[in-house]
Amino acid sequence: MSNYGDKRFVIWGGGVPILYEGEIVGAIQRARGKFAAIIINPGGYTHYSVAIRDAIAAVKVPTLEVHLSNIYAREEFRHKSVIAPVAVGQITGFGANSYLLGLKAAIDLLRSSKSEGE
Repeated sequence: MSNYGDKRFVIWGGGVPILYEGEIVGAIQRARGKFAAIIINPGGYTHYSVAIRDAIAAVKVPTLEVHLSNIYAREEFRHKSVIAPVAVGQITGFGANSYLLGLKAAIDLLRSSKSEGE
């Protein structure tokens, strides 16, 4: 977990012990009003989880989709993300740095939103 001002970030993926799709959906739903942004590596759910996609769309929390590998350089079926259309951005193919780049992007997004609101 990371902090930015009075807001917290939660990063899903990278060994976080989430067991099934319903837990991810529940965690996303609980993020509303609690987190400034979501950085998520949906793994295999990237390609077909309408439930995760709908949860992200519903909470209205800026969400960044990250992947360790470049999903577009892998098998054809991995090229489609149902998450990407509801995410503010996607970072793919930078290994563990994908998470750091996602966190930087989230912080920059929040800073620009804050300065626009001043």
